[in-house]
Amino acid sequence: MSSSKPGWLEGNVALITGGGSGIGRAVAERYVTEGASVAIVGHDRAQLDAAIASQADPSRWLAITADVRDTDAMHAAVAATVDRFGKLDTLVPNAGVWDFHRTLTRLSGKELSDTFDELFAVNVKGYLLAAEAGWRELVKTRGSIVMTLSNAAFYVNGGGPVYTAAKHACLGLVRELAYELSPHVRVNGVAPGGMNTDLRGPAAIGLEERSIGASFAKRAPGDAMPVPLHDSSTDPVDFTAPYVLLAARDQSGPMTGEVIRADGGIGVRGFGSPSGGDHLLGLVTGQDQGESR
Repeated sequence: MSSSKPGWLEGNVALITGGGSGIGRAVAERYVTEGASVAIVGHDRAQLDAAIASQADPSRWLAITADVRDTDAMHAAVAATVDRFGKLDTLVPNAGVWDFHRTLTRLSGKELSDTFDELFAVNVKGYLLAAEAGWRELVKTRGSIVMTLSNAAFYVNGGGPVYTAAKHACLGLVRELAYELSPHVRVNGVAPGGMNTDLRGPAAIGLEERSIGASFAKRAPGDAMPVPLHDSSTDPVDFTAPYVLLAARDQSGPMTGEVIRADGGIGVRGFGSPSGGDHLLGLVTGQDQGESR
């Protein structure tokens, strides 16, 4: 960005949960490039400090260690942001875990229950608590909330049933909070497709150390994404522009309750396999029915 041309977020102050890695860090870096100061929230202090240490101007960054499931911690994070930078313009609820496509038939009842409790606590309650902690400051600045959703907020099999349900719930949060906080605070979302990040799984089923990036590493060179824009990048930085647009009041002032889908065109994809459970009768009866996919 040229120094003679201000960015879209000049003077903006943002708080981003899950800001130490992946799409959260990429959004934070893009916001700073556009002129903002950012507070990044995460549970891994070393990761947060490393993210800030790599920046050209650390003075525009603030690291906050907090559990997004803890309302007191989120209120403290908002207070620390305002204390450091004087205000809060943009809140990006982004911290999350993925269920690594664990389907209903691959989980016991106990595993399903525990996974639900953990994943919904981070991916849904964490968003709601962040919004509750931040709305007062956002009203003061006529600010905005930009939630990270997913293609799984609109389409099936972007994860298992728990992740898909959680992201559908977050779509409901965008719409409900857009209504409740208008006309003072705009609430929108970005629904990215698959990307190469350090997103982890639930500890409830032993996936807390597994990164989605490891799955990407197993892909053969040249493997295409199964979406119309199959040559689109999976680097988190390439998904950041919609976050800038939605945070910039001058560019998206009339927009609230909207979600920008940056998923490679999943909604215009043609038919693949008609169903995902053709093999299940064979599992139940012990007879090999074969798999249609």
